[in-house]
Amino acid sequence: MSSYKVGDSIDGRYRVQGLVGQGGHGVVYAAIDEMLGSKVAIKCLTSALASDIQFKTRMHREAKAMGALSGTSATQIFAFNKAPNGDLYIVMELLAGRDLEQYLLELEKHGAKIDLVRLVNLLAPIADTLDAAHELGIIHRDIKPGNIFVLDSNTRGGVRLLDFGLAKDLNAAALTQEGMIAGSPGYIAPEVWRGKAKQADRRIDVYSLAAVIFRALAGKPPFDPKQPIDRFLIAVTRGERPSVCALRPGLPAALDGWVEKALSADPADRFASVGKMYTVLRAIAELPVKRDSSVLPAAKPWDIDIDVDIEIDIDVASLRGTDIGRK
Repeated sequence: MSSYKVGDSIDGRYRVQGLVGQGGHGVVYAAIDEMLGSKVAIKCLTSALASDIQFKTRMHREAKAMGALSGTSATQIFAFNKAPNGDLYIVMELLAGRDLEQYLLELEKHGAKIDLVRLVNLLAPIADTLDAAHELGIIHRDIKPGNIFVLDSNTRGGVRLLDFGLAKDLNAAALTQEGMIAGSPGYIAPEVWRGKAKQADRRIDVYSLAAVIFRALAGKPPFDPKQPIDRFLIAVTRGERPSVCALRPGLPAALDGWVEKALSADPADRFASVGKMYTVLRAIAELPVKRDSSVLPAAKPWDIDIDVDIEIDIDVASLRGTDIGRK
C-alpha cells in the first residue's frame, strides 16, 4: 500500500496535510495543491491495482462517469495522474461533513429521527444526479447511506453522491460476471440477488435509493441483512414489503404505498425512474415538484471527514460533458 506522511509531496505538486481514510483499494489524504493553493483530497492507488486490466477498465469507466456528471452533486474530480513510483492517484474536492449513515446515527443517538420534509429536500440533489447519470447510461449500483455525503454547506445542493466504483455503463461490455453480486446487502435490488445483474437497469438504483430513504425514516433498512441469509433472500425477493408507518407512527399513510412500489420485488412494478419516484415522494411530503436548491437547509456542521472509494485511470478534465458510451 502506498504510504505518505504529513509534509510529503505527491508527484511534486500535492503536499500531504493528513490521513483522511483508507480501504482495500487505497488511501485518501487531505492535501494542498501547491500550484493553485487549494485544499484537495488525494486518493492513492497501489501499483498492483494499476496493473490489473479489468480494474483499470472499471476505473476508466468510473472516471468518465464522474467527468460526465460534473456540475451535479456527484463528487467533483479535478485530475488523474500516475506518480513516478507507479501509484495511480486521483485529485478531487475535499469534503467537509460526514456520510448520511453517520449523520443519521448522530440524530438517533439523541433519540431523534430525520424529519420527512428535511430528508426529501436533503436527498433531492442525489435524485437529480442519479437521473442525470441514468440519462447517460450510467447505473451507480451501490447507493447506500455510506455513499451519500452530507456537507457542512449548501454548495451544489449540500450533498454528494460518492463512489462510482461499481458503476455500470449500459453502452459498454459488462465487467461483472454472471451470478456475481455487486453492492451493499441491505440496499441491493431483488433482481441482483436473483443473479440477473447483467440485465439490471436504472431500476436497481430506484430500489436502492428508496431503501436508503426507508432506513433514514425507520431507523433500519427495509430488510435486515444480518439475519440468516436464506431468510434474508426470501424476504427481499419474495416477501411482503415492510411498513415504514408501522415502524414510525405519524408519517403520512401514503408512504406505505410508495414503499410498496419503490421497493417492489419485480422491477416491472417499480417506479420507472428515480425522477418519477421522487415526484411522488415530494407530493406525499406536501412539497412542490419544482424546487430551488439554493434554499435547502444547511447540514449541521461536522469535523472534516471523507470516506470515498474512487479510482481513476484517465484525465478526467478532458471528459466533462462527454458521452461515456464513446470510447
